[in-house]
Amino acid sequence: MANYQVLPPITKSRPLITETVLPPKDPVLHGGLVQNFTIDPNLKQSHEMDHDTYNALPVPRAPVNVKGRQMILKPNPNRLSLSSDESALNKQIVATHTLGYEDFDVKPVLAIVEDIFRLTKPLTTTDHSIAPIQGNQVQHHFDTKEDKAYQSSTLDDKRYHIPTLDDNAYDSSYRDLDIVKALALPINKICSEIVCKCAAGAEAHSVTMDFLKTLSNYSWDAKVVIVFAAFAINYGEFWLVVQHQTKDPLAKNIASLKDLPETMQQSTDLRKKFESVFKLLSTALKVTHCLIEFKELPSQYISYESEEMAAATAHIPSAVYWIIRSLLACASLLLNLTASGHEYLTSNSESWDILNMAYKLSVMLDHLQKQLKICKDLIERKRGEDAYIAFKKLMEAVHIDNMKVFRAMFRAREDQKPLFHGYKKTNEKLEVLRSKHVLLLITDLNIPHEELNILHLIYNQHPTRQEYEVLWLPIVESSTSMASFQDTDFHNLRNLMPWHSVEQPSLIEPVAIRYIREVWNFVHRPMIVVLDPQAKLSNIDALPMMWIWGSNGFPFTKQREMALWAESTWNLELLADAIDPRFTDWMRDNKFICLYGGEDIEWIRRFAQSTRAAANTLSIQLEMLYVGKSNPKEKVRRCHEVIERENISQTFSRDNYNDDIWFFWTRLMSMLNSKKQLGTSLESDAVMQEILNMLTFDGSEMGWAVFSRGNNEMTKGKNQVLLDVMNNHTQWTPRIENAEMFVRILDEELRGVRTEHHCNRLILPGHAGYITERIICSECGKTMDQYVMYRCCTD
Repeated sequence: MANYQVLPPITKSRPLITETVLPPKDPVLHGGLVQNFTIDPNLKQSHEMDHDTYNALPVPRAPVNVKGRQMILKPNPNRLSLSSDESALNKQIVATHTLGYEDFDVKPVLAIVEDIFRLTKPLTTTDHSIAPIQGNQVQHHFDTKEDKAYQSSTLDDKRYHIPTLDDNAYDSSYRDLDIVKALALPINKICSEIVCKCAAGAEAHSVTMDFLKTLSNYSWDAKVVIVFAAFAINYGEFWLVVQHQTKDPLAKNIASLKDLPETMQQSTDLRKKFESVFKLLSTALKVTHCLIEFKELPSQYISYESEEMAAATAHIPSAVYWIIRSLLACASLLLNLTASGHEYLTSNSESWDILNMAYKLSVMLDHLQKQLKICKDLIERKRGEDAYIAFKKLMEAVHIDNMKVFRAMFRAREDQKPLFHGYKKTNEKLEVLRSKHVLLLITDLNIPHEELNILHLIYNQHPTRQEYEVLWLPIVESSTSMASFQDTDFHNLRNLMPWHSVEQPSLIEPVAIRYIREVWNFVHRPMIVVLDPQAKLSNIDALPMMWIWGSNGFPFTKQREMALWAESTWNLELLADAIDPRFTDWMRDNKFICLYGGEDIEWIRRFAQSTRAAANTLSIQLEMLYVGKSNPKEKVRRCHEVIERENISQTFSRDNYNDDIWFFWTRLMSMLNSKKQLGTSLESDAVMQEILNMLTFDGSEMGWAVFSRGNNEMTKGKNQVLLDVMNNHTQWTPRIENAEMFVRILDEELRGVRTEHHCNRLILPGHAGYITERIICSECGKTMDQYVMYRCCTD
């Protein structure tokens, strides 16, 4: 036997017949009324949601007969179980649907429906899910956080956005659209049938099925919207009379004939009556929006036969059925209130029915929203893939200028100013990049201060800067919603840069970020990608060129890089000229120069003492400069302080020593990477061999030194060999006939020392780039063994 709702004839003492499955309040204690179920044994079983939680709710223990103001509970021998057959019901619903249905854009009609609900909001409620009326300002019905989250959930794509009551799109112009006029006839027909069948006491399931058959030629979402609009007419007319009966004689006379309660005197009772209605209508509208969104999903990205869509659309007919049935319950409530006046205000049981319907629809809504999110995520992935492919083709295409590429790279209209000029502190349009060489500085928000400081110096030191623009592109994990600390880091870094940067990281298109990661292979280390005036890639990473030659590397192409190497030889100018301005003066005066490093302060003291003694013996002017080690830690800092305090030699400026030491070793590593990227052979390139020798020195804990006469001949040594040669300078200095022979004779002495054993190490950082499989030892010429080293050095 089934439990179907029967819509009874309207009487003053007999309100709505309910489908209550929630336990009613105790009638004596709470004054609630529970209606009598009228059961037709020939009716089919009712079809409730097949959810354990829902089915677990208890049923009323017995119906209540109403006799005056007294309520007498009687046992119910025909108590029904809530067993469901959702599949059978779904088949009945689907059978009413015509495949060749008419498809309309029903959002304009739904807009009017929602506007009616908004304008008829009658009372201040205690339920926080329903916004109150404040003064003369009518608040929207459905403006809770949950409702807003629903409206903006899944995709943030405006192409899928269903307008809410807050949208300007929902205005009075909708009433003039052709679709509104075209659906006016079926809407008014259903409106009349709702009144007639509810008044006649028709059974809810039968009425719902009749409406579905009547609307068989419409799409599922159109069926719902038509019935919603029909209900909204009755709903709006009801509240139009209620709201104006105290000030409009016509409304007052109509309210008297309808026996409507006076709202101002009985607002508390009326509020309780309609809180449940508002909840149900809110949920039904959300489900309706879901149905419309499913229909508007682009077929080019998701097929209606796909597994994701099938899992969702299987529940749409059932959702349509229960929305219509819920609207019938609300309509019956309005008609009973119209007929029963103040006496009906004390009735409470139909609120349980309405809440029960709201719960049923909310379960459906949860499922549909989850499936909608799955579908939209799939669409986003496919759309993102298409956008990425289009962006790749754009980057590979030939252009007249670079504007098309940069407009695709940033989220900005033509009249917007997405760039920030660090020196001028002003926003600028993309036009400032037109037909220029653009150096894209790509980093995350963890830029080493040493790199930023040196880049700043290079940027300001050369006149050719006007021929190109530097643009900082910060790549963050979530460029659309940075955390507050990330936002602070971004602005702090941006304010340190004199060149251009994006106004916000979120302006960088996701496809551009993906391209930077996948094609340009950005991971963490800063890189400079060079685009020519036509946006053609000139250099995928010009940072090594920038470190080695500064702005002299312009336009930073591979051809320019090869030309610069062809002009270079191994000398002090290549090794250290860009590090400190003192080198320029020393080389111009053809002074003897000694660069040395290490972190053993005792070795440094002995080496400096013996070297000074040799220079004094020869009466030559020797300039010594300490360059430490790569990645200078506490030991290097202490050595620097001791050298400066004891006046052992010259050092870098105390304020900039960390930057200068970092730059010295970074240039050497950049030279090695530049040579390898150009395919230079180690065996045939003397400069590359010298670079490797210097990097091998840095891998030792002991000291080392390089000697040069101005920018001419050079020699080098390390560890105990170098110290022994300098300690024994009295044995070889007599061979020096004039001062200019110092470096050549010293080189002969160092080469003449052969140690029985040696252990040279070349330590390359993990971000060093391409590492050749074969490295030759600079001392014995054998191939060095290759190891992987993990180091955590706290110094």
